[in-house]
Amino acid sequence: MARPDLESRLTQALARAGRPSTDFDLNPEVASPGQTLRQAGVLIAVDPGRETVVLTKRSPALKHHPGQVAFPGGKLEITDADVTACALREAREEVGLDPACVRVLGQMPPHETVTGFHMTPVIGLIEGPYTPRAEWGEVSEVFTVPLAHVTDPARFVVQSRAWRGSLRHYYTVPYGPYYIWGASARILRALAERMA
Repeated sequence: MARPDLESRLTQALARAGRPSTDFDLNPEVASPGQTLRQAGVLIAVDPGRETVVLTKRSPALKHHPGQVAFPGGKLEITDADVTACALREAREEVGLDPACVRVLGQMPPHETVTGFHMTPVIGLIEGPYTPRAEWGEVSEVFTVPLAHVTDPARFVVQSRAWRGSLRHYYTVPYGPYYIWGASARILRALAERMA
């Protein structure tokens, strides 16, 4: 069951004014390519008892973002009612989280990725029994990180690497052996700003 203060903090964070974010936030000299963005939903699934967030390590066999840390989620399918339904469906498929065990609190503003997605983060509390189960075609590992770690702005570091002929800057929020960066870190940074 959710601790009232945790639920209140998350609800208040969602109610604060915010703006969409992009993978280009730290790179103003690099313009967004202006492509048609594909809708996607990701689930920020919070275990209220442990105050942790569920994350995945993507399969190293995937064509896009192999081995990277990500939220459960994916592109909107024609059978999804909306991005929340998409995020819940993907969480069931990727990490075995039954949508009936998730109480959705709301959505954060969308995030534009360099790979052409308009990704909406959905925040939900896990309220039923849940045993993580990785879908091996897409996910090599399911793990959790403390919510306090990924919502502390002081833990985020800006790093950079060469990308498409220029230096690209991005947020990171490492945790133990996990290198959380890119869109996942940017979304968590936006949540951290709202909860600070």
